[in-house]
Amino acid sequence: MTLAVTDLALYAAALFVLFLTPGPVWLALSARTLAGGFQAAWPLALGVVVGDAIWPFLAILGVSWVVTQYADFMTIMRLVAVAVFLWMGIALIRNADRRIGADSRLTRPGKAAGFVAGVAVILGNPKAILFYMGVLPGFFDLSRVTAPDIAAIVALSIAIPLIGNLFFALLIDRARRVLTSPAALRRMNLTAGAMLIVVGCIIPFT
Repeated sequence: MTLAVTDLALYAAALFVLFLTPGPVWLALSARTLAGGFQAAWPLALGVVVGDAIWPFLAILGVSWVVTQYADFMTIMRLVAVAVFLWMGIALIRNADRRIGADSRLTRPGKAAGFVAGVAVILGNPKAILFYMGVLPGFFDLSRVTAPDIAAIVALSIAIPLIGNLFFALLIDRARRVLTSPAALRRMNLTAGAMLIVVGCIIPFT
């Protein structure tokens, strides 16, 4: 494996910060857990895994091919990653009081419906698409990645959101108070926004 532990650690931290930012997955998990408990939520978490495996894999394959054609592409992607993280962090801070909306299509009962909802919410989630397709390449030199490197990146992309989502479902009562309390939501968004900016500032030095 050619990837440094520090590179993987920074990427893992970025995945965790991404998980902390409220979005459709949080909302669907909240609604499903409130309606049917943890048994209703874990199929959705597994459905999200599908997208969390597909997006990084496609990003690595696609960008790796581009790198062979354009030598300076990785430098550009690193700058894009910095810009995206700074933009996401500033946007979160500026909209720290904004509540997330509901989508009843993601909360239909049944394990199959939960799994399909998870796949739908991650494949159609612009935050996930932007991160995996636009930001992931900024963390690694994809011109040198090997099969074990790809496996490690995809494994992290799956494991961290999955663990976070399952833990979130288990603590849904606490999460519900966070999502419904304007003061708590503001604090959470300010913290997540600041963390995104920090990650964006660290990327150029890795």
